[in-house]
Amino acid sequence: MPVTIYDSSASDFQPFFRKFCERNPELTREAEQIVREIVDRVRREGDVALFHYSRTFDDLDLAEVSLEVSADELNGALELLPVDELANLKLAIERVTCYHKRQLRQSWFEDHEPGVLLGQKVTPLDRVGVYVPGGKASYPSSVIMNVLPARVAGVSEVIMVSPAARGYNPAVLAAAKLCGVDRVFRLGGAQAVAALAYGTETVPAVDKIVGPGNIYVAQAKRQVFGRVGIDMVAGPSEILVLADHSANPEWVAADMLSQAEHDELAVAVVMTPERGLAEAVQQQLNRQLEGLERKEIARQSLSSQGAIIVTLSLDEALSLANIFAAEHLELAVAEPLAVLSSIRHAGAIFLGHYTPEALGDYLAGPNHVLPTGGTARFSSPLGVDDFLKRSSILSFTESSLAKYAIPVQELAGMEGLEAHGMAVKRRISDVEPD
Repeated sequence: MPVTIYDSSASDFQPFFRKFCERNPELTREAEQIVREIVDRVRREGDVALFHYSRTFDDLDLAEVSLEVSADELNGALELLPVDELANLKLAIERVTCYHKRQLRQSWFEDHEPGVLLGQKVTPLDRVGVYVPGGKASYPSSVIMNVLPARVAGVSEVIMVSPAARGYNPAVLAAAKLCGVDRVFRLGGAQAVAALAYGTETVPAVDKIVGPGNIYVAQAKRQVFGRVGIDMVAGPSEILVLADHSANPEWVAADMLSQAEHDELAVAVVMTPERGLAEAVQQQLNRQLEGLERKEIARQSLSSQGAIIVTLSLDEALSLANIFAAEHLELAVAEPLAVLSSIRHAGAIFLGHYTPEALGDYLAGPNHVLPTGGTARFSSPLGVDDFLKRSSILSFTESSLAKYAIPVQELAGMEGLEAHGMAVKRRISDVEPD
């Protein structure tokens, strides 16, 4: 059996579940030193280091193929795609753009108090770097989900990096062209992240880096944070299907496999109070695995990171789901809206039997870059806000400053900061407050 069934009432369940929720934290520690050396070398040596690591890790000689993808290659990718694939990309772009336009926030000002103007100035970032994975598969959807929120936000320049050891799927470059990426570089791994953070002779430094990648990419983003902003330190993809008696075990298993096929560390979980459903899902997983092209990847994922958990009730399943805080949470229940209010921690919530996670991956509209590893407890999906920054606006007249002069001086005195208080006092010594 590729996935074990666990019973929440068993004496050893709680220790198992605590461990299961950790999501392999030791992997980042193993990669930390390797990535630190790569980042430092790229920072010191620039393009020379990029050429070295491309040969070492990707068997790619950038002197032969060029570091930057040309405009002709980007334009040519559109011509290489079949008409129906191009139409599907455009449909996804249209829907994702429309959804993210609803997120766009505006600058605002208020003058409700005489002599006082307060507000917020919203400004898009100048330049953003987007990492698009390409090691085990090609992901035009990653281009769409990472680039379009930046474009909606008004980012001036979007730089894309993606591994090119196996060449590019035309769909990836076509998506880059359609989404308005300004420049594309044949770079992957920690060295690509370092190049975006520090800049090289060829690759411009950016203000923020977004996009998922393997453990080395995630660790590199963590190490360059502070020099640049990052969206999140993403871990392996994960799905939790919360199912009741109304769920179809064939569909539940299919949704688990849709995550398990990503990579060997992907997490796929089912929680249900129905033991019969749990056993049927287990059988379906065995049956459906055999027909998958990536079955060995999915099999390893399910055996090491998968679980079917039988709970005492639906309420217990909801409670455990909040503790797990899944990236993708499917509510495969008869009345999903009735239990939605019980969900507090999840990256994206899919309601009902006809809303598979795969729909959200491509063109439903919401972003598929989501918090993983339990970080949905405090993080949100990638969105337009990630590409905007806010500046506070304050304006006081002389008399309105006088109105608050004494409280400010007293508060400064409480903290022992005399000069703060004097900066106010010197301005209003002869002024009467309104």
